[in-house]
Amino acid sequence: MKPTSSLLAAALACLFALSPAHAEGPYRNTDNKNPNDAGEGSYPVPYKMPTVAEITGTLQKVRGYMDSVTPTRIVSKKTGETITDLKTPVADAIFEPSKGDFGIQVYEMGVVHSGLLRAAEATGDRSFLAMTERHLNFFKQTRPYFAAQEKQFKLERGNSFSRFLDPRSLDDSGSMCAALMRARAAKVGPDLADMIATCSDWVANKQYRLKDGTLARKRPQAESLWGDDLYMGVPALAEMGRMTGKRAYFDDAVNNVLNMADYLFNPQSKLYTHGWHAGMNDAPNFYWSRANGWAVLAMSDLLDVLPKDHPGYPKVLAQLRLSLQGIAERQSGSGLWHQMIDRNDSYLETSASAIFTYVIAHAVNQGWISPAPYGSIAQAGWAGLQTKITGQGEVEGTCVGTTLAGDMVYYYNRPTSKHALHGYGPVLLAGAEMIKLVTNPKLDIQYRVRTYHYLPKGGQTDYREHH
Repeated sequence: MKPTSSLLAAALACLFALSPAHAEGPYRNTDNKNPNDAGEGSYPVPYKMPTVAEITGTLQKVRGYMDSVTPTRIVSKKTGETITDLKTPVADAIFEPSKGDFGIQVYEMGVVHSGLLRAAEATGDRSFLAMTERHLNFFKQTRPYFAAQEKQFKLERGNSFSRFLDPRSLDDSGSMCAALMRARAAKVGPDLADMIATCSDWVANKQYRLKDGTLARKRPQAESLWGDDLYMGVPALAEMGRMTGKRAYFDDAVNNVLNMADYLFNPQSKLYTHGWHAGMNDAPNFYWSRANGWAVLAMSDLLDVLPKDHPGYPKVLAQLRLSLQGIAERQSGSGLWHQMIDRNDSYLETSASAIFTYVIAHAVNQGWISPAPYGSIAQAGWAGLQTKITGQGEVEGTCVGTTLAGDMVYYYNRPTSKHALHGYGPVLLAGAEMIKLVTNPKLDIQYRVRTYHYLPKGGQTDYREHH
C-alpha cells in the first residue's frame, strides 16, 4: 500500500529532525511568518536568527565528540595495553592514540581548549570544562613519567610529551601555551606552571627570528615568514604579558603584529598572503584563508589582554579593522569563505570560516567594529557553519594541515577531513561568541524586509513606507 501524502510528509519531517545539521537545503527563512510572500527567497543554508538553545546544542555535540575521541591513557605502543605503573618507565609507553588522530598536545588542541573555556563562559555550563580539566590533570600526572622515559631512552620525537620536554617550533609551543595560561587564569585544572615556563621560553627566547624581531622559520626557504605564526606566537606572548605583568611581552606581541603586517598584508586587497621569503621581492601572493584567520584571531586575542593605554593598542585595532573589512567583503553566498579567500572557484572551507565568524562576532561584542553590517555577517557565517556539523558533532569541510607553498595547484587541492582538528576549536569559539552576540544587551537586532539589521540600542529607524 502506498503511503498517503500526509504520512509521507510526516516521515520526511521526522527524518529531517533526526538527520545531521548539514542536511542540504534549500531552506526557507522561518522568521518570515508569511508562507505566501513572493519576495522571500530560499537559501543554501538555514538563513534565520539562531536561538541560544540551538547554538548551545551544537556546541554540546562538538564538545561531546571531542571528549569521546581524545583518550587520556598511557598504553604500550606494541600491545595497546594500558600502562599503570608510573614509577618505572618503559620505552614503548605512549599517549593512547585518538580515533581521529587528534593529538592532545598539538597546537590545534590549544584552540579547542580556548573554545571550551569560551563556551563555558557563554553558556554558564561548566560541563564544557570537563575535557580541559581531564587533559590538564593527565599532563600533570604523566609529565614526570615521560621526563624519566626521555632521560633513560632518548626517544626525542618518539616521546609523547616531547612538545613540552623539548619544543622545537612555534607549532609545538605557542597555541597550547596560550591555552594553558587561559585555563590557569580561569582556575580550570591544575597549575601547570612548569609546562608554561617551557613553552613560553621557547616562544619568547628560542624561536628563530628575523633581525627586527619578527618570528620566522628556516623553511621552506632559509628565511621565511608564515602568516600562521601570528597565532602560533602572539597570543602566547600576550598571555605572558597578562600573567606576569611584564610590558616587554606586550611590546613583543605588538611588534610582531605590526611587522608581519608590513611583510604580509596587502593594503589594496586588505588580505594577508600566506608567507614571505627573504630576498624574493617579486614573489606572487597566495591568499590562503586559514592564514588570514590565524592573523585576525591573533590580533583579537592580543586586544583582549593588551592594556588600552599601550601605544600599540590603536595600531593593532586599526590593523584588525582593515583585515576584517577585506575578509567580510569576500564572504560567499553560503555564509562561508573559500579556501583561497580571493578565488571563488576554490572550495568553501570550514576552519577559516569559523575563525572569521568568531572574530567578527567578538569584535562587534567588544565594540571594536560597527554592529552594522558586521553583526549580520557573523550571523550568516554561523548559518553556513551549521551545515558543516554532523549530528555526532563532527566538523566537516576543514582543510588538513597545509605548508607554505608556491603554487595554486597545491592550495586548491588540499584535502578536507572531519579528522582535521583545525576546525573544532574555531567552531566552539564561533558558537560561544554567537551566543553573546544574539544576547548582547547593547544591540537591537531587527528582522526587517526579509533580512537582519544590527543596531545600537536606542537607534531610531522608520519603516513606515513598508506598512
